Amino acid sequence: MTWGAFTFPVAFLVTDLTNRAVGNVAARRVAWVGFAIAVLVSLAVAPWRIALASGVAFIVGQLLDIVAFNKLRAMAWWKAPLIGSVVASVLDTGLFFFLAFAGSDVDWLMLAAGDLGVKWLMAALLLAPYRAMLPRLQLWVPVR
Repeated sequence: MTWGAFTFPVAFLVTDLTNRAVGNVAARRVAWVGFAIAVLVSLAVAPWRIALASGVAFIVGQLLDIVAFNKLRAMAWWKAPLIGSVVASVLDTGLFFFLAFAGSDVDWLMLAAGDLGVKWLMAALLLAPYRAMLPRLQLWVPVR
């Protein structure tokens, strides 16, 4: 199990709320800031290959989530964040484990499956805070 199994779904939550409140341009900005922070933290605590894999997987997953969310945003309130997170988690998890462990002796496919299961569970659980924040999203909109 990786820390990403718990932290990436929270990043998807923040990006989805930003996307709903102020749009995909702001959501992409948030994703790039998260990417920079994730890479710096990863480089401080993990070998470079793990840090690189984490950063690449994070930004690709975030950008896919933003695209999926935008395509589904007009559907029921829960579909865009859940489906976007589920789809992006597959790519994020596959990329991370492949880049981090391909060619090693680590049984990364088994680890990836467990990680993905936790990410999907987290995506479902994080629908509650997402729903709770929906009435408050007007507070996120900058005053002009």
